[in-house]
Order: sequence, then C-alpha cells, then structure tokens
Amino acid sequence: MSATQIGQNLAFVNWTVLTGLALGTYAAIVLLRRRTTATPGYLRFAALCALGFGVLAWISDGALPARLADSPVVVDPGWDAPRRFALGLFAALVALGIVLGRTGPVVRRVIEVAAVVAGVATLVFGALAWGDGSLGAFWLLVQLAVVSAAIGGVFAAMILGHWYLVTPKLPEAPLILLARVLLAVVALQVVLFIAWTATGAGPADVAPFSSLVGPWALFVWLRLIVGLIFPLIVCWASVQTARTRSMESATGLLYINVGSIAAGTILAAGLYFGAGLLV
Repeated sequence: MSATQIGQNLAFVNWTVLTGLALGTYAAIVLLRRRTTATPGYLRFAALCALGFGVLAWISDGALPARLADSPVVVDPGWDAPRRFALGLFAALVALGIVLGRTGPVVRRVIEVAAVVAGVATLVFGALAWGDGSLGAFWLLVQLAVVSAAIGGVFAAMILGHWYLVTPKLPEAPLILLARVLLAVVALQVVLFIAWTATGAGPADVAPFSSLVGPWALFVWLRLIVGLIFPLIVCWASVQTARTRSMESATGLLYINVGSIAAGTILAAGLYFGAGLLV
C-alpha cells in the first residue's frame, strides 16, 4: 500500500521536483552573479534552464488534483490561485531577465529581486495549501526551500562543471562556492531529517522515530541513505576536487549527485504527500 499511496500522488511529487529545479537553479544564478565572476554565457544558459523548468512547473500546477488520495495531507484550495499566479510570475520575470539582461545592471537586479520574491511566494503559498496548521505550514516551507536549494543547486553546479571542461582557464571560485553551498544545504537536510524523525513531524502525527520501523520504513531509510548521506559524502568530495582544479572529477561527482539528490527529493515529496511524513 505504501508505494501505491505515493504513486497516487505523483502529480504533487512532480510539482515539487520541477519547482525545486526552477527556483533552486535561479537562486544559484543570483548567488554566482553577485559573489563570483561566472561567465555570462553560463549564467544565460542556466537562466534558460530555470525558465524551462519554471514553465513546466506552472503547467504541472494547473493539473494538480483538488485532493490527495489516501493521504493525511489536506489540500486548502484557497491558496491554489495565488500559488499558480506567483509561479507564473516567476517564469515571466526570468524570461524578462533573459531578454533584458544586457540593458544594464540596475534593471537586471530589479528583475532578479522580483523573481526571487515571486519564487519565495510560490513556496509560501504551497506550504499554506498543503501544510498542517501554522506550524505545519512553516516546516513544510522549510522543507520546500531546502529541497529546492539542493536539487536546483546541484543541477546548476553540474552545468557549471561542464563550462570548465570546454573553457579550462576559468577561475575555480564559482564552482567552489556552489559546491560549498550545496554541501551546507545537504548537511542541513540531514539535521532536519533527524529533528523531524525524532519529533514525528508532519500531518501523519506519528510517534518519535516510528517512521524508521513502520510501514514506510523502507522509503524513509532510502531517503536517509541514498538521498542524504551519500550526497553529503559526494558533496564533500566535489569541494575537494574543485579546490585542486580537478574539474573533470568534480563534474563527474556532481553528475552522480544530480541523480542521488533527485532521488532524495522524490522520496521526500512522496513521503510527505503520500504518508504525511516530513523527512
């Protein structure tokens, strides 16, 4: 029954992955533009990727069912329209930034700030729609934010690694910064996993640590081992290889992490929307 419940709510899992890729990739672009000398070509290509993910996420949002099947998560439809509008606005602003990106730094910064605000609003409205009360909505917002930072950040880092393969003389600072941020995000996810498992967080309202041995235990352990511990180790290795300018190795490690973090994101979303568990 566990796998069936997750399968019945795949639309919400799909939304989480696509929205996370869009928002996380764009956040990485903003960070790199402000803190490093990342090349305009890379930033533009990454923005195009964020736009593509954003459009797909907006389309998937319109296809979300009105309720979750066999799940303790209750949908509040009052937040559907604001969330959809904010996500559409985010995609529109990213597109505007791509078109007007060369008009000047002031215009670009205004568009970036507006796009980030629209992205944060999307997550807030999603948390309010699917959270369990005020506290539950806050913790779901935290979860949506960190999974977006992880899956979008690792995608942006993997694409950046390819830029070094075709332009070897690029400074290593952008990749090192992104790899370190990704390491910190995944480490935070491990801390949150422990805290939420210890308190039985989520709409399911389970006993502390019971999710590690209950009917969802297989998926919870996969989330921990495949989606958190393994990526944490690979993140550390990617930081070390980037620091020594072993860019081929760093890119290969980031490729691996794209798969493992994506798997972890799918598991986290499936466990929340299928079982009401925050992990």
